[in-house]
Amino acid sequence: MKRVRTALLVMLVAMLVCGAATAAGTPSPETAAPPSAATHFDPDAATAAYLATMSPEARAKSDAYFEGGYWLILWDLLAGLVVAWVFLGTGLSARMRDWVERVTRFRWLQTALYSLQYIVIAGVVMLPWSAYEGYFREHQYGMSNQTLGAWLGDQAKGLAIGLVLGTLAITALYAVLRRAPRTWWLWGSLVLIAFAMFGAAIAPVYLEPVFNKFTPLPESPLKHEILSMARANGIPATDVYEFDASKQTKRMSAHVSGLFGTTRISMNDNLMNRGSNEEIEAVLAHEMGHYVLNHVTKGMLFIGVIIVAAFAALRWAFEALQARYGARWGIRGVGDVAGLPLLLFLFSAVMFVLTPVNNTITRTMETEADNYGVNVARQPDGFAQAALHLSEYRKMKPGPVEEFVFYDHPSGWNRIHRSMVWKAEHLNDADVAAYDAAHPGTPGLVKKE
Repeated sequence: MKRVRTALLVMLVAMLVCGAATAAGTPSPETAAPPSAATHFDPDAATAAYLATMSPEARAKSDAYFEGGYWLILWDLLAGLVVAWVFLGTGLSARMRDWVERVTRFRWLQTALYSLQYIVIAGVVMLPWSAYEGYFREHQYGMSNQTLGAWLGDQAKGLAIGLVLGTLAITALYAVLRRAPRTWWLWGSLVLIAFAMFGAAIAPVYLEPVFNKFTPLPESPLKHEILSMARANGIPATDVYEFDASKQTKRMSAHVSGLFGTTRISMNDNLMNRGSNEEIEAVLAHEMGHYVLNHVTKGMLFIGVIIVAAFAALRWAFEALQARYGARWGIRGVGDVAGLPLLLFLFSAVMFVLTPVNNTITRTMETEADNYGVNVARQPDGFAQAALHLSEYRKMKPGPVEEFVFYDHPSGWNRIHRSMVWKAEHLNDADVAAYDAAHPGTPGLVKKE
């Protein structure tokens, strides 16, 4: 989930698998349509034509929404600073620690009781900012379908999950910090990585259904095509699920998620209701690419390296601040749970600095999944249609530095252009030619004079 901002945050890898097109059933020379001397296809023109289907008003709205998100990264950090001050600057954290020490002599229970208090109070302090970011701003840009009551209900569910999983994670973390006062940064990072893996494993089956209802997709040729793609690419899923995201958002999404036998193919009802069959196949083939290319495992590896590096920086920063302000804040050392607000803020500050690294890791894997997916689904125009739908909340054509720093997915322009380049190389394949014949207005396909 987005809140577990280790952006979750996110991930990288080496290049594409070579056998993707073969696994998907690339037409043989015998089944390919003969080259046509009467048509010409220009990927650049096709990309421009797809982008031209967006009105200037829609483009401006999308750009404003996405560019505003750049500032949210900074405001999120500053909101975290406010939370840290509420606990440390007022002495609240030390008083909470003192209270749990009077209640019980068991250190693990002291940590658990402190954690429960911290999670609830931090959630209340952050609620106004969370409401702006997750409810009012989403309505301002027409992205949300939720009432305020329904949004608050989801927040309550998230808080309940956070109380359980967050308390377990914090209790385990402080057990390590107390036992390894010199190497706590290494062992603490391993605890965080382990809980991230645990969350990824249980989310599809146990966490996501808390917020949405998942139902098997009714039998149809589309469902059979999706499951055929899954079987052909070694994905151990026997059904396709649809979930009711439309009650919350207008965004289209899908995923092939899970670890250790919890793999599930899911798409939201927005994609099902608004997307063409070609678009649905393209999106799910992309998600299958993440699974086949082991992006969850590799992502955990890469984010693990980042977490270890972040904890190493955390050790230096925490010890420096604790030496200077520890007495004022009532923090006895790194093993003192009263220092949790400082630890969490410093971690978020390090991750803020590493934003371009995290985004590049994820963006690289998304690019690989795009390449894999277009070879499996063989629906380049479906990919272009999906990129246009995503343009409702993603800026389509950023500058190169802007994309490097802020984009955790390839830009819409890049995604459409790569799909059109693929199409240009397969223009006379039977399935691609059949699509163009059935859709004579396909962008970029022009008659030669």
